[in-house]
Amino acid sequence: MTEIESNPVQRRADLTRACELIAFRMGTQEFCVDIMSVREIRGWTKATALPKSPSFVRGVVNLRGTVLPIVDLAARLGFPAAEPTARHVIIVAQIGVQTVGLLVDAVSDILTVTDDLVHPTPDVASDMAKIFVRGVLAVDQRMISLIALDQLLPACEQDAA
Repeated sequence: MTEIESNPVQRRADLTRACELIAFRMGTQEFCVDIMSVREIRGWTKATALPKSPSFVRGVVNLRGTVLPIVDLAARLGFPAAEPTARHVIIVAQIGVQTVGLLVDAVSDILTVTDDLVHPTPDVASDMAKIFVRGVLAVDQRMISLIALDQLLPACEQDAA
């Protein structure tokens, strides 16, 4: 586990505002989500395609008797769609009332951060990037984008669940 700290005196004051994030890779880039939204991390399972579904929805899988929609997170964020292999993982996350699986390349880290370490999304980013990226963290020579999970699914899909 990587812990990002400010000075020791400030760290004690910030402990109540600290949160844990799960960092993961898609291609050469790193992203993260709040660990409180994550239910589990599981290996890639081939999804059953659904007709007329958005291009970023890979299909559904059976998760212990529950139908779990799988979102190709790379495709949803505007990157080339993933070509899943046995090395890919599904992050099972709660987004509002909907449980979804997020297809990513690999989970890389668990980070403990405070609010002051999350920088706002740069103004030069596209409007689409600002919708999906809540902020950016600079961690050990890496730039990690904090994903706004509540923005991943269109409103009608969140309400339908």
